Amino acid sequence: MTSSTPVFEARDLQVVKGGSLILKIASLAVSEGEILVLIGPNGAGKSTLLQALSALLKPTRGHIFFRGQKIGTDIPLLEYRRRLAMILQEPLLFDTTVFNNVASGLKIRGMRRNEIEPIVERALKRFGIAHLKDRSARTLSGGEARRASLARAFATDPEILLLDEPFSALDPIMRETLIEDLEHVLRETGITTIFVTHDRMEALRLATRLGVMHAGEILQTGSPEEVMNHPVNEFVASLVAVENILKGKVIRRNGRTFFASVSGQEIEGIGDVGLGEEVSLCIRPENVTLSPFESGNPTSAINTFPGTVGKITPIGYYRKAQLNCGFPLVAYVTNSSFNDLALNKGTKVLASFDTTAIHVIRESTPTDS
Repeated sequence: MTSSTPVFEARDLQVVKGGSLILKIASLAVSEGEILVLIGPNGAGKSTLLQALSALLKPTRGHIFFRGQKIGTDIPLLEYRRRLAMILQEPLLFDTTVFNNVASGLKIRGMRRNEIEPIVERALKRFGIAHLKDRSARTLSGGEARRASLARAFATDPEILLLDEPFSALDPIMRETLIEDLEHVLRETGITTIFVTHDRMEALRLATRLGVMHAGEILQTGSPEEVMNHPVNEFVASLVAVENILKGKVIRRNGRTFFASVSGQEIEGIGDVGLGEEVSLCIRPENVTLSPFESGNPTSAINTFPGTVGKITPIGYYRKAQLNCGFPLVAYVTNSSFNDLALNKGTKVLASFDTTAIHVIRESTPTDS
């Protein structure tokens, strides 16, 4: 085994239930200290993958390796399970004190009371619940119970941490504080982590590597920036909030610069596409700039189109403006810019975006190369 050996590796992993293939992972490797966050809709196979990786579910086919050793063959299942911790959507605490819950994994390992106490105290303090150590777990709020569950997991000093949507049922404020605390502890400890969620913002907060799952398969993995800005297909693009996916056809090109016809409008982009090729142009709404219609294009962006504002939706510090530019376009504007532009339904504006803001998904074979 070398230093480059992944902590986790799944090869040709398949799970069949009720005659249906619900998980199909050709290859997945997770490196030391990595925080892999998997996002996807309900039924994507995220939880099934975690169950297989934790050895709670035996795969129909394939193998899982831990530090180069095949689980169940080179390394016994019990030893492997003791080297990981898994946190589920529900905390599943024992009917005893918070202290005893956090200490439970250490007691199973045969540690003495005087060894256990400082470890548990440190774990409780880490997640801000030291004052609750003598409370019954039955009396905890949802957020407190999840903090106790996290403290129990970290108390065992696991080499691997698996989290299955642990914050899904919490209110936004409680979720934000828990994510902040977890983020701090993960960076501090460097524990190799796989975290599954359907919440995009949660994923972006925690991930060092982001993966997108659909129908039991991993469609794409990469840095959060790579997946967000360079999705491999339309499904991934829509899941990571690329709200502008414009269908077009390449009508002209000059080197790597191309011109695509979109609903009769011409959009300039950069990419290796061929004449006559059908493409999807992906433009993140935060990369669309709005300016007054009368300004005559004050930006340097090549792609500038007159448009009419349709629906406006508040989203925190931003407003989501849906535009008709001869093709539908969505722009995010700050509340300050929204007020400066005096945007209302029916307002005429200029919408601009750079060629570099366009990610191209190739949809067909070009007529030339």
